[in-house]
Amino acid sequence: MKCSQCHGSDIRVIESRDVNDNQAIRRRRVCQDCGFRFTTYERIERPQLIVIKNDKTRELFDRNKILGGLYRACEKTPVSSIDLDILINEVEQELYNLPDQEIPSSQIGEIVMDKLAKLNEVAYVRFASVYRRFTDITGFEKELSNVKKARV
Repeated sequence: MKCSQCHGSDIRVIESRDVNDNQAIRRRRVCQDCGFRFTTYERIERPQLIVIKNDKTRELFDRNKILGGLYRACEKTPVSSIDLDILINEVEQELYNLPDQEIPSSQIGEIVMDKLAKLNEVAYVRFASVYRRFTDITGFEKELSNVKKARV
């Protein structure tokens, strides 16, 4: 490993700890040449998940795409970025536990919505409105009635 500042190779680890429910190791490092401090993460390398889109094209799974949609859905709600990180980790773990590494985007969306519904109802309806492409108020009303039924 080389320092990103001076490109020196004399790097020392000054702290290590587990993160993401022991799914990764965070290491604080310092360059012995220039004193620059930085953080690295070690994660288990898993097989790539392939997402089968609605138009039957395939692309690599990108957790940041889901995270971006979740951030937009959770704007001005009490849901924290830590809550979203936990949610996306749970989704990702569930996807890796599936027998097939090629997963339809609709299945991923349903998993995300199930978990989001438990986290925050407003964020769930926002996410569902984009995911399910509501074109009129009827779609919203149907989704809201489902949320109300789930409460009881």
